Order: sequence, then C-alpha cells, then structure tokens
Amino acid sequence: MEKRALGSSGLEVSALGLGCMTMSDFYGSDRDEQESIRTIHRSLELGAGFLDTSDMYGVGENEKLVGKAIKDRRHEVTLATKFGVVRDKGPMWGYNGRAEYVKAACEASLRRLGVDHIDLYYLHRIDPYTPVEESVGAMADLVKEGKVRYIGLSEASPAMIRRAHEVHPISAVQTEYSLWSRDIEDEVLPTCRELGIGFVAYSPLGRGFLTGTIQRYEDLGYGDIRRNFPRFQGQNLQKNLEFVARIQEMAAEKGCTAPQLALKWILMQGSDIVPIPGTKRRKYLEDNLGSLQVELTDTDLKRINEVAPKNVAAGHR
Repeated sequence: MEKRALGSSGLEVSALGLGCMTMSDFYGSDRDEQESIRTIHRSLELGAGFLDTSDMYGVGENEKLVGKAIKDRRHEVTLATKFGVVRDKGPMWGYNGRAEYVKAACEASLRRLGVDHIDLYYLHRIDPYTPVEESVGAMADLVKEGKVRYIGLSEASPAMIRRAHEVHPISAVQTEYSLWSRDIEDEVLPTCRELGIGFVAYSPLGRGFLTGTIQRYEDLGYGDIRRNFPRFQGQNLQKNLEFVARIQEMAAEKGCTAPQLALKWILMQGSDIVPIPGTKRRKYLEDNLGSLQVELTDTDLKRINEVAPKNVAAGHR
C-alpha cells in the first residue's frame, strides 16, 4: 500500500483510508456490526489502515465499533476521530470547542475506542462561539500529554485554518471533495498547500451517488439523511443522474468501475490528498481499493475535467 504524508509534521497514512460513519449512522438503518468489523479487518489486511470516525457518529457507537474491531490490532491502524459536534439521540446538534470540553471529549473517545492515544484528532466543526485559538490550544495540550499525536480541522475556512495553524501545526484539513464537489480547489486546498497541511477528502464518491447505485429518490431508505439533500431530490436528481451516466461510460472504456475512476481522479490531484471513502461492506471496500491500480493518462484527466467541471452538480451539497 502506498503511503502519503499528511502535513509536514511526520504523519504518514495509507493512500486510501476507510470512512466508518455509515457503519453506525446516517445512511439508513441496515446495520450489520459483524460485517462492519469484517470490513475493517479486510481493510487492514489490504494495507488501508487509515480509519476515520467521530464521537458524533451514532452518538459514540461508531467509536465503540471501531474500538472493538481494532482490539489487538492497534499497531496496524492510523486512527482518526473527531469532536466538537454535540449531539444527543435526536436529530438536533450543536457545537462546543471550549477548552474544558476538548479535554473531556478526548477522554471519552479514548475510552470508547479502547486506546491510549489518538493518531489524528480533528475539531469536527468550528464552534462559532469559541475562538478557534482556544480549541486548538487545548488540542495542543493533548499532544503534549501524549493522548493525541497530530491535530486536524474539518470543514474550516482558509481564515480559520491560518488562525489555528499559528497556535499549533495542523497536519490535516478534512472537507468534502469529489468530482461533483470541487469548491475546495479555489481557496481551501491552496491554503493547505501554502502552509504544508495535508488534505483528507471525505465523501469522495459524492455520498454514494457517484457509484451509480442510486437511481431514484426511493432508493434511499427510511432514515437516510441523504433524502434531505438537494442533490438527491426532484429535477436535481435527474440532472445528476445524467452526469453520473457519463462517468460510468468513461469508466467502462477504461475497464474499471465508476467509483474506481472517481477515486483515482482524486488520488491524481496531488500526493498530499488522501480520500476516505466510506463503506460497511467488504465487496465495496475491495472495489474502492482497486482504484489504486487504475491508470489514467493526461488525456483521460482532461476528459474527466470536461465532464466534471466545478459546479457540475445540480443542487447544493
């Protein structure tokens, strides 16, 4: 498995990671703990040891699941989790980046994960009522205490990235990035590169849409949060299906799947970018990892960019 550096502080991770969110939350209720654990184990067997979770996924349940899966295999894992989104069992949540909460959240995550340190600890969202300097300062204390190795931000603006980086080196910024979500190319990605910060692309398959498995609104089961997203509704859905069909055509020409084409495109946007496609099934995991073997020429990349320019998707992400 190819390794990529995230930031300039020494953190190296597998070129492709595994997002664990959907194993416990958000994309429907068809959960299978045993298959999820097998998927994590298969990911480790194939060298994709960069695992991504958060304390808000399943309100702590996803961290427990990941902890169960990596028990006795901690040495094979680069473990990333997040804090800062406060959520109860209901649909509403808020934000908390206060120093005392940062440390309490970390202790709780360590317990659920069953580990003594977190490799990459993200502020999941900036708390609008707490200076980012306070949040990152508390995270820096966790690094000094050995409970966290590296720190990151999720969905942060260029200004916030700069402010945070002045307090303590930020190793990674995580934001949605895919063939139909390219807005980070304007300011966020250039800021990360200027400061020597790695970039982690979540939802690199367009929240599953780029796989081609979603053809109708009804394909999204009850309780699937994507039912609320504009890109999956009405006329937007129909326009986006036309876009995905073109991606599928190009993938067929290259002898790969649409997800493999989409992931390879991201991998070729820079060695400082690491996609973390999420799945809860081994067959999709193995297909995603097959993207590493796909070869795209400059001509292929030009064609893809013509089909998937910025703002190609209908509807806000």
